[in-house]
Amino acid sequence: MELKRNSEDRVELLASEALTKQNADAEYLMELDVDNLLFPYYFEAGLTGSVNYKKKELYGGWESTTCHIRGTFAGHFLSAAALLCREGDYPVLRAKAEYMVGEIRRCQERNGGQWAFPIPEKYLFSLRAGKPFWAPFYVCHKVMMGLLDTVKYLGNRTALQILEGCTEWFVRFLEDTPPETLERMMNTEETGGIMEFWAEFYGMTKDERHLLLMRRLERRQLFEAMLQKKDVLTNMHANMTIPEIHGAAKAYEVTGEKRYLRIAENYWELAVTRRGMFATGGQTSGEVWTPMMRQSARLGDQNQEHCVVYNMIRLADYLLRFTGKAEYGDYIERNTVNGLFAQGFFRARALDACGESPYPETGIVAYYLPLMAGGRKKWSSKTEDFWCCHCTAVQANARYWEYVYYRREDEICVIQYQPSRLKTQVDGVPFSLELVKEDDGVSCLEINEAAIGTPERPSFDSYLVKVRTERKKEAVISFRVPWWITGKLRCFINGEEWEEEAENGYLRLKREWSDDRIRIVLPRGLHTWPLADEQDTVAFLDGPEVLAGLIPGERILFGDKDRPETFLKPHNERVWGNWTHTYKTFDQQTGFYLKPVREIGSEPYTVYFPVRKERF
Repeated sequence: MELKRNSEDRVELLASEALTKQNADAEYLMELDVDNLLFPYYFEAGLTGSVNYKKKELYGGWESTTCHIRGTFAGHFLSAAALLCREGDYPVLRAKAEYMVGEIRRCQERNGGQWAFPIPEKYLFSLRAGKPFWAPFYVCHKVMMGLLDTVKYLGNRTALQILEGCTEWFVRFLEDTPPETLERMMNTEETGGIMEFWAEFYGMTKDERHLLLMRRLERRQLFEAMLQKKDVLTNMHANMTIPEIHGAAKAYEVTGEKRYLRIAENYWELAVTRRGMFATGGQTSGEVWTPMMRQSARLGDQNQEHCVVYNMIRLADYLLRFTGKAEYGDYIERNTVNGLFAQGFFRARALDACGESPYPETGIVAYYLPLMAGGRKKWSSKTEDFWCCHCTAVQANARYWEYVYYRREDEICVIQYQPSRLKTQVDGVPFSLELVKEDDGVSCLEINEAAIGTPERPSFDSYLVKVRTERKKEAVISFRVPWWITGKLRCFINGEEWEEEAENGYLRLKREWSDDRIRIVLPRGLHTWPLADEQDTVAFLDGPEVLAGLIPGERILFGDKDRPETFLKPHNERVWGNWTHTYKTFDQQTGFYLKPVREIGSEPYTVYFPVRKERF
């Protein structure tokens, strides 16, 4: 059954890693100089003599004036700012976004009223003539995406004016572009999610021009292969195709045409179900899809591109809403914990920064998550890189709230166990949920009977959900049953255990609600994830979290790979008022420590280990 995201719902993240990352994202965006981000727009419009950009501090990397995709980050900035301001109180960030929209409109007017982009029009004309520049469709998409998000989340009317001018430009351009030429252009350059943009814009306006643009910008060769379930993905650039499949998913959402749904579902089958994945959830190496169920030769220093993680989460979100299948929620969780958390907005703990260290104390994004033995994350700086992954990082960390709660008529579905507060309505009755992770009490400065009675790390996660309604109301509250639990999910309502069994990946609680307490207990423990084509080489997980060994190279371990608790045990399990998920090996020739890959900064680490039953 289909799920939906109710546009009237309000979700507030509570104290958690997701909120910490979101706040770091907002702080970073507010630090950036928006005139410097707008410099490529001013340059293209001939306005650099009339603005206050800081010439000596112009940003570098992919935002430098010599880069073919300069100005792209501004689009991601607008999207991230709009997403943050929709759910949070960020008046300075909102003002920055609205100023940027006004300045892009000024540049568009200077360019004649249609072209609103930070690159020359000739980039697209040259691409059409067979003289390629780097990804002009991609740049246009990112800018229009950011503008559309300010319309959608901030109600910005100036952004709508800009997009109307862009529509006129693209209608004229595509009228003069033969279909076979357009297909060649789309097969040789990254187009980003430009089809998705026009589909979403059509869903908002119902303007037939936007529908026409959506259809013209299908990548037909790829879509036909997907309809035939033909694997054209192996060794193909992953992040070129995923946003194009977003286009098919959004087209299904706004038109209801089943062909588009089949394209998206078949892509998932080819990219995930039949291909397999690394323990972290990634499926790429060197930015290309790994062969189906053959990942062992693809462990390297360029696994799991951040853009792929983010865009596959977005595809999983589409398919979760279209089908209601819990497996897509599982995928979002795995890639959030071991991808977005592991690769975005790193900040060393205060004690880690004491003394001299060869490693950076902060980083915006790790472009890749290396999975080779002894790999190291390489973190981007604030203003000298602006990679594509830098761009998706500011969006990814602004939208954790989107993936927590979904709706199905009178049913509220809790999909991600992210501490948060939901305010909604069920049949007109105000309804709120507050989800928090239970501990034995964060304070360790006072007598705490629960802490005293818990001498070792608990073998479960426990969540408390407070339900409040304006008046008594019958409804269904559902909870996703995670793939990683080691026993039965247990549920207590007002202290009494709920006896009904979960079905199809969900525990559904149907009753009359007023002022109630739900306690969800998820048993967790150590387990392994082998390489698909090398079953004796495994990664270790604690619940959904992949563990990384703090060693600079490969190490053979001895024991039963299906019972990692026989050679791994908790280490440093309690720090102040919090339980950790760190471990150490035992009964090995040389021991070492492991901790969640999301906690790794820049130190060398190893994720996969050959495990032998007997010592040679």
